[in-house]
Amino acid sequence: MTALQTPAAPSPSAPPLALLLDVDGPVASPVTRDVQPGIIADMLALAAAGIPVIFNTGRSDAFIREQVMEPMIAAGMPAGTVIHAICEKGAVWFSYTAEGAGPVHVDRELAMPQALGDDVRRLVAEDYSAHMFFDETKRAMVSVEQHVAVANSDYRAEQELFDADAMALMGRHGLGVVRLDHHAPNSDDQIDYRVDPTIISTDIESVRLGKDLGASRAVELLAAQGITPQAWRTVGDSRTDYAMADWLHHNDHPVKHVDVRPADGVPVKPYEVLTAADLGLGGEVIHDDAGAAFLRSWRSALLG
Repeated sequence: MTALQTPAAPSPSAPPLALLLDVDGPVASPVTRDVQPGIIADMLALAAAGIPVIFNTGRSDAFIREQVMEPMIAAGMPAGTVIHAICEKGAVWFSYTAEGAGPVHVDRELAMPQALGDDVRRLVAEDYSAHMFFDETKRAMVSVEQHVAVANSDYRAEQELFDADAMALMGRHGLGVVRLDHHAPNSDDQIDYRVDPTIISTDIESVRLGKDLGASRAVELLAAQGITPQAWRTVGDSRTDYAMADWLHHNDHPVKHVDVRPADGVPVKPYEVLTAADLGLGGEVIHDDAGAAFLRSWRSALLG
């Protein structure tokens, strides 16, 4: 039997598994933005048993505090349990315990120019406020997000227009930018920023940000605690989330990636990619329902 089939108390310094979780999709519903109580309970049980649970998200620290940290503490987070949250794709990070959140760290070198953020806020207010809002909680990125009450199909149509306007605005600021396959270098033929559309938002960010940077920070945070996991599971709902597992694999950390929205297509990777089908579930089980199923399976396998 493997370590994942034999319930046992993990070694504090060498747990059999560490979880690196995207938040929107696998943990929080992309429809309601809420987290299922069962997901909170399973993450808490795993973390309390010594399995590192780390969030690697484009979300702000404020979102993690409200949607994840506060429910975990309310559910009875044991003293001494530490959760790490890497936010804004690696630009912001903090840790929390049952006592609440610790200091928030911001890599200012990766922050967007304030003047651009002010102009994007104005653009949303004047032209796009019916479908999206400016995220005031971001410290380094500039983000806009779909209103919950708006149909996603309507939002996605407006998102295309907003993204084009945002790129034009960045050009007027002299910033080189890329969006998917569209490259618009600055006057020095440089591209330092990215417009990154997701299913419910658009992030405007440094090209140095990404889920790979988040994975690097996750390893550093655990190393500072004297923790080296025997293996990793990364979980995401988009192609960009594979960068977590890519970085870990490239740096010789055993990893498997869970894709909770494989309809985008599962790329060929040098590590194993898991979907809900590997748990015997149908293709309709996606997003946080698939995330919940994997968390339950890991809790059962590791803790009995």
